[in-house]
Parts: sequence; structure tokens; C-alpha cells
Amino acid sequence: MALAGRTTFWSSYTFWAGTSATSSLVLNHFAPQYTLNHSIAQTATALFFTQWAIYFVYAVIVYPRFISPLRDLPMVTKGNHFFMGQWFAITGEPSGIPMRRWLHEVPNNGMIRYLGLFNRERILLTSPKALAEVLNTKNYDFQRPSFLLAGVGKILGIGLLLAEGDDHKFQRKGLTPAFNFRHVKELYPIFWSKAREMVQTIERVELTEKAPNVIVEVGEWASRAALDIIGVGGMGQDFNSLADPNTELNSTYRKVFAPSRAAQILGLLQFFLPSWLLSALPIKRNGDIMAASKLARETSRQLVRQKKEKLAKKEKMDPDIISIALESGIFSEDKLVDNMMTFLAAGHETTASSLTWAAYLLSKHPEVQTRLRHEIHEHINSLSNNVDDTIIDGMPYLHAVVQEILRVYGPVPLTLREAVINTSILGHYIPKGTIVMLAPWAVNFSKELWGQDADQFNPDRWMQAGQANSGGASSNYAFLTFLHGPRSCIGQKFAVAELKCLLAAFVGKFEFEMTYPDENIEVKGGITARPRNGMRLNVKVVEGW
Repeated sequence: MALAGRTTFWSSYTFWAGTSATSSLVLNHFAPQYTLNHSIAQTATALFFTQWAIYFVYAVIVYPRFISPLRDLPMVTKGNHFFMGQWFAITGEPSGIPMRRWLHEVPNNGMIRYLGLFNRERILLTSPKALAEVLNTKNYDFQRPSFLLAGVGKILGIGLLLAEGDDHKFQRKGLTPAFNFRHVKELYPIFWSKAREMVQTIERVELTEKAPNVIVEVGEWASRAALDIIGVGGMGQDFNSLADPNTELNSTYRKVFAPSRAAQILGLLQFFLPSWLLSALPIKRNGDIMAASKLARETSRQLVRQKKEKLAKKEKMDPDIISIALESGIFSEDKLVDNMMTFLAAGHETTASSLTWAAYLLSKHPEVQTRLRHEIHEHINSLSNNVDDTIIDGMPYLHAVVQEILRVYGPVPLTLREAVINTSILGHYIPKGTIVMLAPWAVNFSKELWGQDADQFNPDRWMQAGQANSGGASSNYAFLTFLHGPRSCIGQKFAVAELKCLLAAFVGKFEFEMTYPDENIEVKGGITARPRNGMRLNVKVVEGW
């Protein structure tokens, strides 16, 4: 148990065990009449649980209600449980949805306080000024929580995504040239090539003359295409997932990112148990995760060494991200491997999520799908055409549709930070250990920032004069999908370009609608938001393209 996040599970319980044992020894020696059966072990156990009970009452009831310096902030009270806070709302709905509701229900000036499991305090940021402080001006006051670093970091290593402080500054500076727009432009042909391969493979495998209109589960194809793209564009290695869905890497990652009850349970337990204990539990989920980590790490290290050999022989390097990072000469082999692990795990899953939701939204809005297809055919008269950045970025409606998809269904609904020092937000004291919630699925729907149609899918908001990059929002911080500041997503341009190419090929080649239009689409929890049961579409080939 942690008090408002300020002490870790292990440090608290270790201290109690030590004081209980010491007190029991003292009592048995000097005042045995106050011990349990003159037993050191029984007395120590009783003292331990007494401390636990006192702490529990203090941390769960007394502190958040009467002592916390955060108690005067606007608070979510509707449905608040005496011991569990908003836990049932948080676990009963997709990530970010309760926060979206609270943003509109609770009057606030940029921060909302709510209580989680056992009344642990959380601060939800709702205004551009509050977000700017945490993400920009005071970004190094707020870091990823230690339990996240201990858990995810053990699997991925400490690449750019998880690095903090000076290490993050160093890695960010070293990787920035690989993600600048000039370099990303060179990758458009790779993106288009894989997008074309995706739709051609769908047509060959899923569609025949006898069945021109069949059901396609688009999420599976999106994952395979995205994995191949991050392989070629990020690492210079084609994983051939589109050609063969049963490759070892693709199969392993499908297991890891598949929704499961075990994943949810482990996610809950990380708040109470140390990461080393969680990872040691003999359950299949842990085995799948470690297998994926081992395979990805071996693959990454092999690729790095191959590239180092090419560089030593002064051979021409590929235009992928890791090659450029390697040529800089500032990264060790281990750091390159850590970053390749990060790109593999996070890069392909977020794009797959975005393309899946794109198919959903365009099925729900056939008029947008038709209009987009018309623009695509105007600029690309055949799927076999060579396509570069000037063609893709020359389609304003494609840009608008992609931006709106990323606003409405940002692949990561929720992320969090922990105050690592005593600090402040909007002049309000924030004690060390406070968990701060950044919720794209809430802020991206703020009517105060986006207008009264914030909850509507409307690509035209990005088509107005001067609004191609703002959507008409009143602040840059209204669009939180890629975050902002020094910890913003370094791969934003890569991801947007990749999604544009995939969507252009898919919409240009197919007309599609949901197989079950009235289906209730459940959102699975996890790092990214995806439909729990997949996204099934009725697909028909657009002839002559």
C-alpha cells in the first residue's frame, strides 16, 4: 500500500517487518507479559498486522479526506465508493471513457481529483495550461511511475520511451535526425509498397470471383502490415508478416497483444506487488511476454550487428531509423537494441489500432468513405502507381480524415506520470508521488476546446482555412494523441505518414461496411485501444483501380 503514491509497497512492508521483529525481541526480553504466548514469531506477526491496520485506516480514510493537500481540488463524487473511490467506473468502462465524462460533469479550472482503488488520489489534467506545465515547462518533474519502469523496462529495456532525465535528453537528441520530416519523406515509398502488398494480399487470399463480397477481419491485416512496415522502415528488415501470418515474430506478438483476463489481472496486481514477484508468477501470460521479449531482443541484436558490419565495411546503409541512429556513433549496441524493442512493441501496435478504427469510422460514415475514395482516385489512378510524399501529402481530405481518426480514436487512451519531486501545477502544490493522468480520450473530446460537436466524427473541421493542423481547436494541447513537449511521440510524422499510405491503399481498393452494423463494439483494455472481438467488414473490390 502506498500513501498517495509516496511510498512503495516494498519499502512500507519491509519497514513494518523490521520494526515488528525488533519490537517483539525487546518485549520478549524486557516485558514478556505483553507478548503472545511468549512467542517472538507470534508477537512480531501481531505487531506487523497492527501497523498494517493503522496504516490502512490512515491511508484509505483519514489522509484523502482530512489531510491531503489535494483535497480542495474539484473532485469526482458521483458514484464514489467509501473504500474504492471510482475504481468500479474505471475498471467497468474502457480506459479514458470515465475521464471523458468527468471532464464535462465536474466544473474545474484545469485539474480534477478523483480516487482510485483504496482511495488512492489521482489528478486528471483538463486544460491546456495544466497540460503545458506537466508536458513542457516542468516535464522532468513528472516521470513515468516506477512500477511501470520496473515492469515494462525489464521486457523492453530502457529505450527512448522509458528513459528519464539526462538519459532521455541524450537519446532524444540522438534519434531526432532519424525522425525528422526530411528523412520520413524518404520512407513514403516503403509505406506505400507495404500498403499495396496488404490490399493485394487481402484480395488474393480473402476475395475470389465466387465470393466478391466476403467478411474480412481488418485488425489482423492491420497488425501484419504495421509489423512489416516497422520492420522495413524502422530496422531495414522485412518480417514478411503479410506474406506469411505464421512467422514466429508475428505469432508471438499476436499472443502478447491479444486481450485476456490474465493481462487485466496482472495489470491490477502491479499496484500491489513488486515487479519481480509479478514476473515470477507461473502463469501462461508471463511466459508469452517473456517469449516475445526474448525473440524480439534476439532479432534486434542480430540486425544491429549486421548493420555494424555493413558500416565497418563502408557499405551503403539502408534508410531505416536504426541505421541512421547507428551512423551517428553515439549509441551503444544495447541502447540500439532497447530502442528497436520499443519500436517493435509500440510502433506496430499503435498503427494497427489506428487503421482498425479508421475502418470502423469510415464504415459508420459511408459519405466520408466515398468522398475520400474520390480524392484518392483523382491523385492515384492505379494501385500499381509509384507513390511518394508529394502525392500522399497533396491530398487535403486524406490528411483531414487521418487527423480526425487520430483525434476520435487515439491509439493510447490514457497515460500517466508521477511527480518525482514536490512541485506545483497551476500554482497548486503537488506532493512528490502524486499520480497525474493524461487522457487523450478525454481532452480530445473537450467541448470547451473543440466546440459543441467535439463528440462527432467530422473531418471537415480540418478543412477550413488555416485549420489543417489545428482542426479549429483553441489550443495545440487540445490534440493530445501524440502528447507534447520533450516527451511527445518522436515518431509522430512516421506514424501519420504510414497511416495515410495504408488508408489510401485500403480505401482506394475496397468499398466496405460493417458486417454487423448494429454490433456493440467493445474496447479492450491494454496499452492500446482496439475492438475486443476484432473488426469484421464486408469488403468489395473497386474495379479498375
